[in-house]
Amino acid sequence: MEPTYDIPSLPLTYNFDTIPVLRALNAASRALAELKGTARTIPNEQVLINTLTIREAQDSSAVENIITTQDELFRAEIDISERHSPATKEVQRYAIALRQGFNDVKATGLITRPHIINIQQALEQNRAGIRSTPGTQLENNRTRKVVYIPPQHWDDINHHFDNLIRYLNDDTLCPLDPLVKMTIIHHQFESIHPFYDGNGRTGRIINILYLVQQGLLELPILYLSQYIIANKEDYYRLLQTVRDQGDWEAWVVYMLRGVEVTAKQSIALISAIRSTMREVKRQLREEHPKIYSQDLLNNIFRHPYTKIQIVADDLDVHPLTARKYLGILTEAGILTEHKLGRDKYFVNGRLINLLATG
Repeated sequence: MEPTYDIPSLPLTYNFDTIPVLRALNAASRALAELKGTARTIPNEQVLINTLTIREAQDSSAVENIITTQDELFRAEIDISERHSPATKEVQRYAIALRQGFNDVKATGLITRPHIINIQQALEQNRAGIRSTPGTQLENNRTRKVVYIPPQHWDDINHHFDNLIRYLNDDTLCPLDPLVKMTIIHHQFESIHPFYDGNGRTGRIINILYLVQQGLLELPILYLSQYIIANKEDYYRLLQTVRDQGDWEAWVVYMLRGVEVTAKQSIALISAIRSTMREVKRQLREEHPKIYSQDLLNNIFRHPYTKIQIVADDLDVHPLTARKYLGILTEAGILTEHKLGRDKYFVNGRLINLLATG
């Protein structure tokens, strides 16, 4: 028996009003609402967008066994002139694609076919577009056994993809809670598997963008990738269980639990970032009031690794002034100075430790 799946049209006729789903939905909704409120306590949204998108990019890529280090990623972010690994470049592309998708959703309120294709192109750096050549099949990485054969023909792929796009953007099609819809959308996208490469990462970006589009979040700061990594076998098993047995309940509960767990982790991390920003702000105002500004504080938390030119550009000051600021911050123990080749850069160690452990 071939591992194929008769992809249903959306909306589904499945009854999602079961006790396990409703319990998981209530817990996820409460955690997500708290996360939305917590994010508002950071004075500059770019602090979260810049730092947390890099973290999600690293985790989402790790799901696909694309591994790099936080240190190399942040050096690459500030354009340190070194040879970066292919994995680091791929993770950087993920962060760029996520930010690009977020800007598209903010501008249009929609997640369109071109938006999704642009995300995939940014990830893969090609213009292959929707699959048009048969032969794609998904294998178990360990056993090499074929576990799923997605639609093979261009007409079928596009039929299901267009149906998914309508479901994403027309709220009148389905009365389900948006969080439940997100779990369906993710499964449907991964089952359509519309691209030759990058489907998993594109699908995880769509998760985030859909929550923003629906107003459940204002910033792209809920990242399920860390949860998926911790529960990777369950993720792939439950994806396939829906296809084999029609067991949507277990899949939806798994994903909603991921939203709850990840939201709580993000709340703790953002709260810790806010607390650290307050500590640094107090230290600067008390010990170095002549250089203190909210813009300077925001800069060193927007850029966990920073350089003289970045500070000069962000604060619109001369590079010599930026050098002076960074020197004072280093002497105060707020930053540490590093050198790699000809490049000098400065690291916000307290923030880096939070991102590594939060």
